[in-house]
Amino acid sequence: MSEKLTPEIIKSVPKVLLHDHLDGGVRPATVAQLAEEFGYSNLPTTDPIALAKWFRDNCDSGSLEKYLEAFVHTVGVMQTAAALERVAFEAAEDLANDGVVYAEIRFAPELHQNQGLTLDQVVEAVIKGFQRGEETMSKNGKPIVVRALLTAMRTAARSSEIAELSVKWRDKGVVGFDIAGKEAGFPPTRHLDAFDAVRRANFHMTIHAGEAFGLPSIWEAVQICGTDRLGHGVKIVDDLSFQTNGEVKLGELSAYVRDRRVPLELCPSSNVQTGAAKSIKEHPIGVLTKLGFRATVNTDNRLMSDTSMTKEMSLLVTELGFTLKQLQWLTVNAMKSSFIPFDQRLKLINENIKPTYAKIAQDLGIKF
Repeated sequence: MSEKLTPEIIKSVPKVLLHDHLDGGVRPATVAQLAEEFGYSNLPTTDPIALAKWFRDNCDSGSLEKYLEAFVHTVGVMQTAAALERVAFEAAEDLANDGVVYAEIRFAPELHQNQGLTLDQVVEAVIKGFQRGEETMSKNGKPIVVRALLTAMRTAARSSEIAELSVKWRDKGVVGFDIAGKEAGFPPTRHLDAFDAVRRANFHMTIHAGEAFGLPSIWEAVQICGTDRLGHGVKIVDDLSFQTNGEVKLGELSAYVRDRRVPLELCPSSNVQTGAAKSIKEHPIGVLTKLGFRATVNTDNRLMSDTSMTKEMSLLVTELGFTLKQLQWLTVNAMKSSFIPFDQRLKLINENIKPTYAKIAQDLGIKF
C-alpha cells in the first residue's frame, strides 16, 4: 500500500505538529532580507539558495552542540517586533500550505531581547503573527490552528521567569512551557522551581530530553519534573532489549513511558543530523510505533533540516514502509497529545483528520 503514497498525496493529508522551533523554521530569503534591513552582518552568505544549503550542511554534523550554533544567525535577525511577527506569520502560512491543521510552535523569548524588547512584547509579536497567519490561511481555504510554547534555555537561569510568563499568556495563544538547549551537563532538574510553578498553575509542559543525552535525562524529565510530553525522547530505545527470537523486552522506564502514554515528539531528520539516530531506516520511530508507544512525527527545525511534515512523512513511507493507516495513527496521537482543551482536540480529530484520511483511503482503494 505504501507505494501509492506519493509526496503529493502525503501533502494532502491532515497533519499535526507538536515540535517545531520558530527560529529553526525561518525562510532563507527572510533571514537574508531581515539581516539587510536590521544591519545584521554576520551571515555566512546573503544568497537565499546558498544560505539554505549552508544551514543544512552546518547542521549535518552529528552533534547537537554544533547543530545549535546555526541558531545564532536566525535569532540574530529576530530582535524586533516586526521581524518576530513576520517570521511567525510565515511559519503559519508555510505549515498550512503543507497540510498542517494544528501546530504548536516553540520559541525562547529570552533570546529576542537584544534590542530592548520586553518578554511580553516578544510574545505579543509572535502571537500576533500566528493569529494573522490563521486568519489569512482560513480565507485561502487552508485553515490552521497555531499555538505557542514558551521555551526557557536550560543553560540559563531564567526558567522560573519564563514559566511565569507562559502561565500569564495561557489564554492568549500560549499553551505550554518547554526547556531546550544542551542536555549534557544541564539536567532538567536544575529547573524544578519552574516545573513546579507550571504544575501548580494546572498548566502544561514539555521537556527536551533523550535527544543528545540518554535515559537519565528522560527519567528525570518524567519522574522528577513531571513532564506531560518528551521533546524527542528518541533515546528511550536504549531501554529496549532486542531478543534473538525477534521479541522486544521493555525496561522499567520504557514500559512506564509506554503504559502511561507519555507522548514522544520524534523528529526523524533532525535526530539523524544530531547523531541521535544513525539513519531514517534505523530510526527508533519504527520499532516504537510497532510497540505502541505514543509516537508522533515532527519537523523540529524546518530550515536546519531542509524539511517539512510532508518530507518527514514521506521518509517514513519510503524508508520504513509506513502505511496511510500508520500516518493517521501518528497524526491522531499528536492531536490527542496537544495542549489545547479536550473538546477542541476531539473536534479536529472527528471532523477533520479522520474524515479526510478516510476519503483519501477510499480514493486510493485502501481499506483501513
